[in-house]
Amino acid sequence: MGVLEIILRVSFVAMFIKLAMATNHIVGGPNGGWDTSSDLQTWASSQQFSVGDNLIFNYPPNHDVVEVTKPDYDSCQQTNPIQSYNDGATTITLTSQGKRYFICGTIGHCNQGMKVEIDTLATQISPASPAPAAESPSISDSPIISIIPSAAPEESISSPAESPDSKSPLFEPNMESPTFSPVIPSTEFLAPSSPLAQHSQDVSASSTEKGNLQAFISIVLSFVVVFIAFF
Repeated sequence: MGVLEIILRVSFVAMFIKLAMATNHIVGGPNGGWDTSSDLQTWASSQQFSVGDNLIFNYPPNHDVVEVTKPDYDSCQQTNPIQSYNDGATTITLTSQGKRYFICGTIGHCNQGMKVEIDTLATQISPASPAPAAESPSISDSPIISIIPSAAPEESISSPAESPDSKSPLFEPNMESPTFSPVIPSTEFLAPSSPLAQHSQDVSASSTEKGNLQAFISIVLSFVVVFIAFF
């Protein structure tokens, strides 16, 4: 892409931006117009005119618009006009910076106040101009550091002392206590021993005693026999 093409494109974009930002000023409006009854000087002082803006003159056939120099403006003379219009709906684009002067060419109308001075500024002042590059960043542009502690994660490793499921041998006693069964006294009574069983026990005891006695006697007799045999 050539340099000339770049310049042309930039110029086209700049012109398009100017046209998009241009303001249409209805002369004498909104409660007046291009006539002898409107306070055109007060209206002009309340406006801000920039390069690219448009002046719109609306008027009936008994009026016209004549652009003049500063001396002719002050003396209401139209003998050497810069430009004149009589179409009833005149639009004049402010193409350069500086002051421009307009009067009505009908005899006596300029002296009755039908004249306006337009002071055109070089550029239109944007209501929201960008901040300079050297300006320190505002608080809203800086990263926000949160001082509020973040919530703990739902799934965290809990300590043995805090976990309801963990069992610590130091703090959890053995809950299994011995089970005591109530002792119910027996209502059953032992049947008394029968005389027959008692007699059998006595006979058995007597037989045992007799056997022991016989064994003792046999031992004594053996000692006696041995003793006689040696002597």
